[in-house]
Amino acid sequence: MLRFLERVQARDLARTRRWIADEERREAEQQRGLAPRAPDPDWLIERGLSGRTAVYIHKGGCYMVGSRSNGVELDQALRALAEGIAPCPHCRPDNALGYFD
Repeated sequence: MLRFLERVQARDLARTRRWIADEERREAEQQRGLAPRAPDPDWLIERGLSGRTAVYIHKGGCYMVGSRSNGVELDQALRALAEGIAPCPHCRPDNALGYFD
């Protein structure tokens, strides 16, 4: 009878160890998902469908930014505005940059 009890407890211990391993794996996956991401760029240039011509200048974090956007530096954003690329009408990067025609 004691051998039977020993087998049952060994099986329960193995199951508990599997549960622990599964939970540790889930926790590690969650921590990898919460890893810090690179900060949003301060300025973005959105390209058109062709990918060649610039359509808009955006502030970083603008909700209207399309998927064809690239982060740029301050001087590149100012240069793009000076070259006639339109500022986003929602986030108004020209006002934030102090650029007025």
